[in-house]
Amino acid sequence: MKIDRLPPERLRAAAPTLPPTAALIVFDNVCVLCSGFVQWVMAHDRKRRFWFTPAQGPIGQALYRDLGLDPVRFETNLVVVDGIVYGKLEAFVKVAIQLGGVWRAAAVLRILPAPLRDWLYDAIAQNRYRLFGRRETCWLPRAGMADQVI
Repeated sequence: MKIDRLPPERLRAAAPTLPPTAALIVFDNVCVLCSGFVQWVMAHDRKRRFWFTPAQGPIGQALYRDLGLDPVRFETNLVVVDGIVYGKLEAFVKVAIQLGGVWRAAAVLRILPAPLRDWLYDAIAQNRYRLFGRRETCWLPRAGMADQVI
């Protein structure tokens, strides 16, 4: 799901410390599945292309509000690549493609019709706390990863 084209000045206003070539992942920081996804990306992002920000933080909140999304329920993670904001399963596919290598195979998910992809994503997202758990406190990156979290 492509959400919006985010002009560079809007992204810079929300995330002034983000390097110009970086991609940004906005995630629910208390969701075990979501923070696990971030840890997975960090482990496979050899080029350190991705930066991360919690949806609960000031940058995440500004982006959700700016895009007209609910800044409390976090119905989707957000991925900003080259100024384009992606959500739902398309965000995952975009990340996998950017990681390269074998992960590009995730692009096969695009053969599913968009309504089915969104339905699958929504079914998991709406039940993520029940299925995977919820942290009592926000996830903190381990040493060596913290510089990618803004």
